[in-house]
Amino acid sequence: MPELPEVETVRRTLKNFIIGKEIKEICVHYDKIIAGDTNNFVASLTGQTIRDIDRVGKYLIFILDSQAFISHLRMEGKYHVVDDSRPLNKHEHLTFVFSDGTELRYQDTRKFGRLELVNKDTYRQDLPLCKLGPEPWDADPKEIYAKIHKSSLPIKTLLLDQRIMTGIGNIYANEICFKMKLHPATPGKRVSKKRVVELIAVSKEILAQAIAQGGTTIHSFDANGITGLFQVQLQVHLQKVCPVCNGAITKEMVRGRGTYYCKSCQKKKR
Repeated sequence: MPELPEVETVRRTLKNFIIGKEIKEICVHYDKIIAGDTNNFVASLTGQTIRDIDRVGKYLIFILDSQAFISHLRMEGKYHVVDDSRPLNKHEHLTFVFSDGTELRYQDTRKFGRLELVNKDTYRQDLPLCKLGPEPWDADPKEIYAKIHKSSLPIKTLLLDQRIMTGIGNIYANEICFKMKLHPATPGKRVSKKRVVELIAVSKEILAQAIAQGGTTIHSFDANGITGLFQVQLQVHLQKVCPVCNGAITKEMVRGRGTYYCKSCQKKKR
């Protein structure tokens, strides 16, 4: 599933290709990719010009003249800007045809992604975005500590809870815990106020590094042909040997999520 750095890379890349383009036609090849009424979605956006692309957590928001729509990239969802002469493939479920002869196509092999009309002026205060916690750059340590200090859930699970702090997915949660020498199964109530400050700082550092590298290309992620380079900097996720102590990296499931850590460097607190 694309995480915040990957979605931010998609946003930055798409802005170079589609800002200022007028939507001449919208072709929906799989109705369920649209949340809500498909005909209304098409009618509301046709003839509009794309003015900006915003991002909140792992959501993209396309802002047009008087409308906006939200896109949640899930699993293998991706966007491609192509010439209108390129044949449609079976996994491309939505096409925005621009007046200049290019097209924005949404491809989703597993059909988990959704696009939905939202209010252009209030989308951050409306569902689903209003349920998200702050991104690490906006997080208040006191507020994050208040959300986790009574929890018995593993810190890895709490990092993945988008209501607490949004934008951190499985790959980066593993990397954050390793950087902090924090066992991923450590209960939230065992993380001190000082460590919460560090947690936010490390989260910002790792996500910023990943964004600078274009994200992490694992499995099928790419941003209109641009693949991320951060995977070469991964310290623990998908690794076999700890880069600090040369010990073996352990993989186990923590609350159903594949988790990589070093037993020597990341001691568990109970």
